[in-house]
Amino acid sequence: MGIEDYGGGQGPHPEVLVVTTNDVPGFRVQQVIGEVFGLTVRSRHLGSQIGAGLKSMIGGELKGLTKTLVQTRNQAMERLVEQARARGADAVLAFRFDVSEAADVGTEVCAYGTAVVLARE
Repeated sequence: MGIEDYGGGQGPHPEVLVVTTNDVPGFRVQQVIGEVFGLTVRSRHLGSQIGAGLKSMIGGELKGLTKTLVQTRNQAMERLVEQARARGADAVLAFRFDVSEAADVGTEVCAYGTAVVLARE
């Protein structure tokens, strides 16, 4: 697997800027739209569970599960961006992920932040 299988984030000129900070240098918040989130729940397939169980006995990275989690986080972030865009935002501040187990059948990933409209200072 290449490096693209283990990462995410936005390209160089996103339509909706997503940052983990509370502000963006050179810009001021013109309007706060409010909380936005993107949510997805992924189940684990039997093959990856068996492979993960075997790998956990001998140690090492669970590459299949890592790749699945990256894909899941990217999907949650895409949904967050879609929601922000639909509500008229051009940025999301204080972006975070929350990951939890979903009824012992999968992993819930929620991407969330505050949708805003920015103005150049």
